[in-house]
Amino acid sequence: MLSPEALAKIDRESAKYPAGEKQSAVMAALAIAQDENGWLSTEVMDFVAHYLGMPPIAVYEVASFYTMYNLKPVGRCKLTICTNLPCALQGANVAAGHLKQRLGIGFGETTPDGAFTLKEGECLGACGDAPVMLMNNKTMLSWMTPEKIDALIEDQRKPE
Repeated sequence: MLSPEALAKIDRESAKYPAGEKQSAVMAALAIAQDENGWLSTEVMDFVAHYLGMPPIAVYEVASFYTMYNLKPVGRCKLTICTNLPCALQGANVAAGHLKQRLGIGFGETTPDGAFTLKEGECLGACGDAPVMLMNNKTMLSWMTPEKIDALIEDQRKPE
């Protein structure tokens, strides 16, 4: 289900916790599994649960609570925009509206070409940089104006 390299990474994360507490590495294990597969199918979550020795429902609860986990396939570029109050006061709603209009999709949707998925996120912890977005769960983007969003979209549409 997961490669030997992914399992080694999960083992390294599990080793950070006391013996018998490897389920504490569930968030890291889900991130590793998602990095390898692009999203978390029920089968992958079941595998992670079994590997960490925890009930599958506990893994589903973690995966469905946090917006960083993809419970269905996503586009090549997943954009998560924070719409909590500090970001909203600094233009997140304008940025979100611009993103929806430019991409032609709403929150939780993927463009027909599979290039972009748009998600609404909870606080990303960078209120001083509002409005903020997270690209592919790895790259924080700050002070997102419509102009910066347009440049980002054009950059991501370029062939690799």
